[in-house]
Amino acid sequence: MKLTLVSVGSRMPAWVEAGVAEYRKRLPRDFELQVIEIPLSQRSKTTNLPQAIAREGEACMKAVGSDDYLIALEVKGKALSTEQLASRLGTLRDEGRNVSLLVGGPDGLAPACLAAADLQWSLSALTFPHPVVRIIVAEQLYRAWSLLNNHPYHRA
Repeated sequence: MKLTLVSVGSRMPAWVEAGVAEYRKRLPRDFELQVIEIPLSQRSKTTNLPQAIAREGEACMKAVGSDDYLIALEVKGKALSTEQLASRLGTLRDEGRNVSLLVGGPDGLAPACLAAADLQWSLSALTFPHPVVRIIVAEQLYRAWSLLNNHPYHRA
């Protein structure tokens, strides 16, 4: 199974890169996590924000495999426990599906991305900075893998 985290924004701080890298290296080859950064569209006082978000969304969708199970990170999405996430990923792995996860920019994901998603996933009712979301998602993917493989990392 290939997991692809498609995230709007680039030039992350070193601590974000290190955090994501730590969980990427823990994952085995059959649960590989790839990160694709989509440049943030230019913002200014004269920017048409919906058009900027739409451009980001188009770039996100181009990075997604045509047969991938698409998960959009969305504050209004469905809250999943770690066990529910692990179960869903286990089913997708058993079906031979790859998974792409979309993280929008500071103004969220394009409506087209949300409409195309198989699942809209909310990490929390709290608002997180987008760099932190990358680390949380990477850690939860590793935690889900650990549950699926009876690894002692998850102790809940």
